[in-house]
Amino acid sequence: MGILNGLRRSVALLFLVFWACGAQATTDVAGIGFDDATTVAGQSLALNGAGLRTRMVFKVYAIGLYLPQRAGNLAAILSAPGAKRIRLVTLRDLDAEQFVGGLLEGLKKNHTPQELASLQPSIDAFRNIMLSLKETPKGTQVLLDSIPGSGTRLTVGGTRRGDDIPNEGFYPALLRIWLGEHPADDELKQALLGKGS
Repeated sequence: MGILNGLRRSVALLFLVFWACGAQATTDVAGIGFDDATTVAGQSLALNGAGLRTRMVFKVYAIGLYLPQRAGNLAAILSAPGAKRIRLVTLRDLDAEQFVGGLLEGLKKNHTPQELASLQPSIDAFRNIMLSLKETPKGTQVLLDSIPGSGTRLTVGGTRRGDDIPNEGFYPALLRIWLGEHPADDELKQALLGKGS
């Protein structure tokens, strides 16, 4: 009987340890949990960093960046082969035009007119997919995945939207919105690079 009770206690303790480790395997940003790891196109990715996008005093969205290996600068991120993921969760109701407008503004700030011209078909495809949503209510999850050999995949609210955008330069262009020389938010850039406070 004593051995059985000891075994039960050991199993219960082991369960609590695993549960506690699992509970700690997320990063919280404004009440949104970002798992420390995810899988994209069969590849394991690690959370590089996560942060909050604000505009004036308003919380707009929480965002996390997942990579095959953690990296502390844009050059290392862009040169790393394999899948990548941007996970974004809206923290307020946004109409699709507002949401897309903010992203397009970020593209313009971080690219020359010539670079934008070469990206224009991809930008148009992305814009059309996003505008077809009409709105992104508070709590909407947007996944922007880089799929090797396929392109940029957009998933909104758990549903894949549109065809993959095949231009290899488009996903790096999206990353520059948050990680480029003129990021959407300097503190957010540092957080996504894993350098947040």
